[in-house]
Amino acid sequence: MGLKDALRLLPDLLHVLRRMAVDRTVPAGVRVKLGLLVAYLLLPLDLVPDFLPVIGHADDVIIVALVLRSAIRSAGPEPLRRHWPGSPSGLAIIERLAGLDASRPD
Repeated sequence: MGLKDALRLLPDLLHVLRRMAVDRTVPAGVRVKLGLLVAYLLLPLDLVPDFLPVIGHADDVIIVALVLRSAIRSAGPEPLRRHWPGSPSGLAIIERLAGLDASRPD
């Protein structure tokens, strides 16, 4: 997945994170993590400045992957799949990023 593909997924990713963060069926701890992740992604401050080639965006991808993995382990994959606003291929990429086997229904 290239940078262009990642940028195309960003709006859908932000939508799904926001939707899951306000979904009362998702455990409160997971909602807090997701809300903090959305805030981190929207803030102009970053752990590693984005103007640094490759590594500037890599830290964001790593943080998203870690938080998604944690959220899905706690809440299960169903909220992600239920709230995903984008294409099935985009969901498959996000599921891989989160450590899910997209071929399994879980």
